[in-house]
Amino acid sequence: MSRFIDELKRTHRCGDLRAANEGNVVVLFGWVASRRDHGGCVFVDLRDRTGITQIVFDRDYAAKHPGAAQHGSAEEVAAAHKLAEQMRGEWVIGVRGLVLSRGSNKNPKIPTGEIEVLVLEATVFNKAETPPFEISDDVETREEIRLEKRYLDLRRPALQRTLIQRHHINLATRNYLSSQGCLELETPYLVKYTPGGARNFLVPARMAQGKFFALAESPQLYKQLLMVSGFDRYFQIVKCFRDEDSRLDRQPEFTQIDIELSFTNQSEIFRLIEGLIFAIWKQALGVDLKELFPSGQFPEMPYAEAMTKYGSDKPDLRFDLPHVDLTDLVLEHGGGGVPFWVEIADKYKSGALRADMRPEIVKAIVIPAAANLSRPQLEDLEKGLREIKGFRGLPRAKLAEDGSWTQSPLAKSITPELRAAINQACGAKPGDVVCFQFGKESLVHTVMARLRSDVAKRMGLIPEYGHGGKWSFLWVVNPPLFELDEETGTFSPAHHAFTRPVDEHLPLLESDPARVNCYRYDVVLNGFEIGGGSVRLHDPEVQQRVFNVLGIRDQDARDKFGFLLDALKSGAPPHGGIALGMDRLTMLLSGAQTLRDVIPFPKTNQATDLMTGAPVEVDASQLAELRIKTIT
Repeated sequence: MSRFIDELKRTHRCGDLRAANEGNVVVLFGWVASRRDHGGCVFVDLRDRTGITQIVFDRDYAAKHPGAAQHGSAEEVAAAHKLAEQMRGEWVIGVRGLVLSRGSNKNPKIPTGEIEVLVLEATVFNKAETPPFEISDDVETREEIRLEKRYLDLRRPALQRTLIQRHHINLATRNYLSSQGCLELETPYLVKYTPGGARNFLVPARMAQGKFFALAESPQLYKQLLMVSGFDRYFQIVKCFRDEDSRLDRQPEFTQIDIELSFTNQSEIFRLIEGLIFAIWKQALGVDLKELFPSGQFPEMPYAEAMTKYGSDKPDLRFDLPHVDLTDLVLEHGGGGVPFWVEIADKYKSGALRADMRPEIVKAIVIPAAANLSRPQLEDLEKGLREIKGFRGLPRAKLAEDGSWTQSPLAKSITPELRAAINQACGAKPGDVVCFQFGKESLVHTVMARLRSDVAKRMGLIPEYGHGGKWSFLWVVNPPLFELDEETGTFSPAHHAFTRPVDEHLPLLESDPARVNCYRYDVVLNGFEIGGGSVRLHDPEVQQRVFNVLGIRDQDARDKFGFLLDALKSGAPPHGGIALGMDRLTMLLSGAQTLRDVIPFPKTNQATDLMTGAPVEVDASQLAELRIKTIT
């Protein structure tokens, strides 16, 4: 083996060779992807992260390829052939060989399919046990087994391509932001626990017994301090930690592209991020987004419009299917004879519900006749919605030729006048199916947003997952600054307590906080939020007014954010920023199904590491050193 690596250096990777390399003597290293023994010839597909090259061990090479004899002795070739007879899948080998044309046996399915390498000498670096699953993209082994043997799973070409693509996203990010005058600066992972955001992981501090650090859920406070310090354009590709339940697009540890600018406004931040996304798509995919967005800018949509039309602050605009808000129409008709709607109308009429806030609403979505969905298929759509907490059913109506409703529990009670008004408001035509949802605004939006997406997939308007070659970007802007807890009547920050209200809503902070919007924004891609941020509050007076709405007393503010409040009083510039989710961005860009497919060593939905067995119990002596006891 010492001749390989020490003397024979790798000349090419396994995906590099082409017809132009014919006649070259090359050295390749890699893994045995497959082996086919034809007696005198053994064919091996040699794999590394760049691809596959077919290599040939031929006992009779001298007779078949007289020119090859000058590059290798018969003894070396015979020894290599003997090794090849023993080789098995996933062995790690090195070969020196002559690049030959495959003639009429070309393989158009792989980039190296025009050539093969006649092996002149070989070595085995390491033998491998038979893997518990096939190293291929179409593997059907359960994910739990693949995660347990993640170092094998990562050899699959699809995962390797995705992680290479992630590297290019990182590269494009650093190059572009550096070119825009941003400095890459680090912030701490071990930080002060500040309640009110996401649940933190806690880390015991051995040298300060009984006290704890938190793992940073984001660099938010520190990047604001960097602005106060005069580093006016910052970025960081940073790990963040949240002790929350996992799901399709969430992990307990994740990576974000974190950015903050001083002396800026919302539009300037948008232009920087659009330029970054353009650079990432060009570097990672070779796609020029200028063809889709000639102005270089993504469209903007007010939060209120997004919720009204799509029931989501991250609408997928690759397809239409908007919601129709029927609340005003139902109130105008006093509920139109439908018992549930009459109940809602009566609440507004009596003043039990605030008319200008619409806490309870009625919405519809039209499934066009062209979708040709059968009754069992419509029932399947409803069945898929049952996992939403609070969902009580999906009333629907199919329009007959005369505009009447069939297949509908509402048909018997609704007045003809309201039915006709709804048909007109929805633009429904004979054969269309109108689906309804009513009740608390948040639940209606959740159900109808999910229904819209499910219908689009049923109709083939979008794929089950992945981008389908379509890129729909959108800025969602001007959402509410506060969230109202209907049970307690108290407010909490919709984003965080340092978000700047829009200027024209400042007078409403004391009189009507529920109507205060703010300079917060999300950038959305194909129905996923890939980044979010805000313009920050740098004015201590307005900051205090926001704290007053949130019920944060002076001492509470000092305890939680004292260091930041002091900094903001020491000459803080106007500033704002954003964070893009690197994992989610990579998932959408690569077409992967879950975040686990774009993270080298991910956690399960139960936040465990099946490969290492973490988290684990620790020795009692370690706990004693930290002055910690566990409760069984």
